[in-house]
Amino acid sequence: MAEAAAEKAYYRFLVLFFNCLLTFGSYFCFDIPSVLQDQFQGNLTCLNGTHPNGTEQNGTAGCVEGLGMTPEEYNLLYAIYAWTNALVVIVAGFLIDKLGNRFGVFVFSFLTVLGSSVFALGSHFKGTPYLLPLMLTGRLLFGSGNGSLTIVQNRITAFWFKGKELALAFGLTLSFSRLGSVLNFFFTQQFESHFGVQWTLWGGTFLCALGFLSAVTVSVLDRVGMKQLGLDGVIQQESKKVRVQDVRHLPLRYWLLVLTIMFFYNGVFPFVADARVKMAQVVADREHVGNRSPDDFLEDYVGLRGVFAVGCAVLTLPVFALLAFTFVPPLVSTVWLGITYSFAAASMWPSIPLVVPQATLGTAMGLATSIQMIGIGLSNVIVGRILGTKSSELKIPLWRWQQMMVFMLANTIACIVTSIGLNIVDKKQGGTLNRTTKRSLPEPLARQPGDTAPLLNEGEEEGSIN
Repeated sequence: MAEAAAEKAYYRFLVLFFNCLLTFGSYFCFDIPSVLQDQFQGNLTCLNGTHPNGTEQNGTAGCVEGLGMTPEEYNLLYAIYAWTNALVVIVAGFLIDKLGNRFGVFVFSFLTVLGSSVFALGSHFKGTPYLLPLMLTGRLLFGSGNGSLTIVQNRITAFWFKGKELALAFGLTLSFSRLGSVLNFFFTQQFESHFGVQWTLWGGTFLCALGFLSAVTVSVLDRVGMKQLGLDGVIQQESKKVRVQDVRHLPLRYWLLVLTIMFFYNGVFPFVADARVKMAQVVADREHVGNRSPDDFLEDYVGLRGVFAVGCAVLTLPVFALLAFTFVPPLVSTVWLGITYSFAAASMWPSIPLVVPQATLGTAMGLATSIQMIGIGLSNVIVGRILGTKSSELKIPLWRWQQMMVFMLANTIACIVTSIGLNIVDKKQGGTLNRTTKRSLPEPLARQPGDTAPLLNEGEEEGSIN
C-alpha cells in the first residue's frame, strides 16, 4: 500500500510552516507598546514641537507627543494581557482538548484580530476618558486569543513531531513568533515617525489578520493529515473522556517545571517591556538568532532538558546583578540575557509534552501558561510601582531602575531553586527530561491511539514519549 502523504516528512514540516505563522503577527502586536513606550507615555501636546527621541539639539530634555499614559497605566497594558491569559488559558486548554485544534485556531485567531482592532481604535481617543478603557479592553481580547492560540500551536506541534524533531519544531515555532518581535523592534519606530501611533497599531492588526489566514490553512492540513493517518475519529473519542478533575493527577515534576518557567519569565518579560528601546532591540535580536536550529538540534540529540533549565537560570543570575550593582555597559547584559533566554525556551516548554499525555496536553499547556501569566502580571504591576506612578514623566531616577533589577534578581534565584528541585524529582522518576531524546529511541514512535489517553489515574507512571 502506498504511503500516505501525511506520513512523509515534508507534510509535517508543511504543517509546521503554517503553524509557525499563526503567532507571527500577534507577537509583533504584543511588543508594539514596548517600542513606542515614549509615545504611549508622552505628553498629549507639545507646544514647542514634537521630539520623538525625547531630546533637543542642545541636549536638554525635549517634549515627546503621545497618548499621555502614566508608567502605571502603561504597565497595566501588559498586566491586563497577563491576567487575561491566566484566567482564559485554563478554560481554553480544556476546550481545545475537548473540541479539537480546529476549533481553537479559528476562535483564538479571530480574538487576536478583534483585540488588536479595539486596541488600535482606542488610540484615536487620546485625551479622553475612553482611551484607557478601550485600550485595556483591546488588550484583554487580544490576550484571550494570543495566549490560547499559543496552546493550540504547541498542541499541533507536539502531535506532528512527537518522537521526532520535537525540540527543533518547538524552537522554530518560537523563532517565527520572536521574528515578529524582532521586526517590530527594528521597523515600528520608523513606521510610527512617518504615519503616527494610530496607523502603526492598525498595521499590527493587519498582521494579525494574516495570522488568521494561516489558521485556516493549518486547520485544513491538520484535518486532512489526521484522516489519512486514521486518527481523527480516535482522538475525538478519547478527547470526550478528558475531565477537569484529572488536573489533580498531573505529576510533581510538571508543577516544578511550571514554576521554573514562571520565575524565569518573570525576569524576562517585564525587562523587555520597560527597558529602553535600544536595550530591548538587542534582547529581541538575540532571541531570534538564539532560537534557531543549533539550540534545538542540541536539545533533540543531547537531551538534558532539566540540566539546561538549571544552567540557564544560573547563567541568568549575573545579568540583573550586573545591571543593578555595576557600571558594566547594558549591552553586555542584554546580549547575555538573550542567549540564556534562547536556551531556556528551547528546553523548558518542549519538556511539558514529555511528562503529560497527548490528549490532555492542551489542558496542561493552558494551566502552565496561566500560572506563568499570573506571575508576569504581578511582576508588571510591581515593576510599574517601582518605576513610579504619579505622572507620565519619561525621566525615571536611576535608583528606581536598580530596585527593578533587584526584583528581577529575586525571581531568578527562585527559578534556580525550583529547577534544581525539578531535576531531583525527575531523576527519582526515571530521568525522562535528561534522557538523550533521539538516541534513546531506536525508531521514531508511531502515533498510536494510546498517545491520546487522558490523564493517568493515580498510581500509574506519568506519560512520556520515551
